[in-house]
Amino acid sequence: MVWLCFFFRCLWYSVLSRSSGGGICGLCLAVSLSKDPSIEVSIYEAAQRFSEIGAGVMIWAKTWRILEIMGLADQFSKVAHAPPDGSIGVGFDFRKSDQPQEGFRFLLSEMPYGCIRFHRAHFLDVLINNLPEGIAHFNKRLSSYTRSSSSSPITLCFADDSTAVCDLVIGCDGIKSTIRTQMYREEAERTKNERGDWESIVGYIEPVWSGTIAYRGLIPASRLKEGHSALSRPMMVSIGTLSSYTAARHVVSYSISQGSIVNVVTFASEPEKEGIPYEGPWVTECSRQELLDCYADWEPEVEELLQCIDKPTRWAIHHLKPLPFYVTDRVALLGDAAHAMTPHLGAGAGQAIEDAYILSLLLQHPDTDIESIPLVLEAYEDARLRKAQHILEGSWDAALLYEFNSEMYGSDCNRLADVIQRQWGWVWESTPEEDEQNVLKWLSEQKRLRKVQ
Repeated sequence: MVWLCFFFRCLWYSVLSRSSGGGICGLCLAVSLSKDPSIEVSIYEAAQRFSEIGAGVMIWAKTWRILEIMGLADQFSKVAHAPPDGSIGVGFDFRKSDQPQEGFRFLLSEMPYGCIRFHRAHFLDVLINNLPEGIAHFNKRLSSYTRSSSSSPITLCFADDSTAVCDLVIGCDGIKSTIRTQMYREEAERTKNERGDWESIVGYIEPVWSGTIAYRGLIPASRLKEGHSALSRPMMVSIGTLSSYTAARHVVSYSISQGSIVNVVTFASEPEKEGIPYEGPWVTECSRQELLDCYADWEPEVEELLQCIDKPTRWAIHHLKPLPFYVTDRVALLGDAAHAMTPHLGAGAGQAIEDAYILSLLLQHPDTDIESIPLVLEAYEDARLRKAQHILEGSWDAALLYEFNSEMYGSDCNRLADVIQRQWGWVWESTPEEDEQNVLKWLSEQKRLRKVQ
């Protein structure tokens, strides 16, 4: 869990990180803000060191532009699957695969830059290597935060009984966010006193099981036969729903680490179970046979791919309900703490980086001071909440499309191809520069209106 603490023009800023060992959005924000000599950044990390679970991370053209603006593109190019050059590339290669005979492609989705892929640990290392020394504090698991008034310093209380004081807290502490829990419980208490409203607010705290189980595995490229689609196609999505197995399913595979590793994620979904409490740990090891049984009677290349996974892990995929707010006073949520989503659009990391980009430019604006922090956070929320929620909901819609669960399109591949292609419009609907102009315009207008009032 990441919690960030900053001192900026007499403001301390805290970033609180997630328990798996340092999240992308918290580190991205800290790297950006630490370049401003008037901002003092502290990262409070629950784990013993920065580390990362999971294997692959993908980003799209807009996120790459943000990394360029941050001055990190050259470093990320060295750890990408291939250095991005701006040319048209493949986003996803969709196949219908739920039959014993060879399947067929029904959509090759192309776009500028295509899908830019990384090993997650390598991506994280670039951010870690750009952190100034001494700003990260480890083994600091947040218990709560306190403040005597909306304008007073915020005290962070940790599980080891230590404390820290800051003026701004940014919760980048993941899907099980401690910051979100306290923020929404406090808001529920306030609204309960005002209008008897409690359940509608606390109902946003806990993540929701999506009804999907994912099986993950890494395969050395050398284990696959020469010419296997997983090696020759940048991003392959094999979709279907057939067989006696009750869940609808699809398989995603793509190479990372300069092509030396193939990352495989398979999904088995029962959408009617969304919201049902998931019993047991979210991540466990499982047998390869369990994975193979899930995809019995699929096309040979899928079976060959899954046979190469020695130690698959099983993940219960959770997401958040779209939150009604991300900020209160001088506390804000970023990344998965604000909009944890299913992985079907490959958008979680990119949306977290967009959060960090918008908030960092607002905090570093020359007109920002301690008194204006609440309004600055409002500007961040206005810029990011609706956009991120749109992607959160779109990612869940994509899962229905990929597994023939859409009531409107079913298994009609011709119609699916068109609607799947259109769902990527958010990638190029605006540039980071346009987002910056819009959020600064909103902030300026609000300052003018509130001064008039």
